[in-house]
Amino acid sequence: MKGVVFTAFLEMVENQFSENMVDDIIDSAQLPSGGAYTAVGTYPHEEMVSLVVALSERSGIGIPDLLRRYGKYLFAHFFLTHPSFFLKVHDALSFLGGIEVIIHAEVLKLYPDAQLPRFETEHRSDNQLVLLYESNRHFEDLAEGLMLGCIAHFAERIDIERESTEHGGRRKERFTLTRR
Repeated sequence: MKGVVFTAFLEMVENQFSENMVDDIIDSAQLPSGGAYTAVGTYPHEEMVSLVVALSERSGIGIPDLLRRYGKYLFAHFFLTHPSFFLKVHDALSFLGGIEVIIHAEVLKLYPDAQLPRFETEHRSDNQLVLLYESNRHFEDLAEGLMLGCIAHFAERIDIERESTEHGGRRKERFTLTRR
């Protein structure tokens, strides 16, 4: 995973919990990197798992909830650090429908070695978008949090339904987003 995902996570922990919590979870997670991340570095996703587990143990908040919370935070972080991604998009469904062809394409220009999850558009209409998420890292809760952050950013009323599916022997998560 790119270091920016780690640095933003630790920033969220500091802002929403405390500086001491950051130190505590880094110490507890016993990370090969020692918790020293740079935004452009690449680190094993298992370190993120260890950090989230450590935060869950200390905060009493479940891992899925922490990942969704972090996803919302990460979306806002991306908006601040990469405003050009948002220039020509005016609603959440359009933004999310363009994840692969617009956003991930731009991310790969910035970070050519990034290993991104895949989002396949299964259905799209003016008021509904169905996305299939696939990643060997299984950060479905983080993906949902990013979607929630996007919905909040555009101040829309959109419901998300989620179900696990299997396509061609591979597990995928189906997100159905419906504008109210």
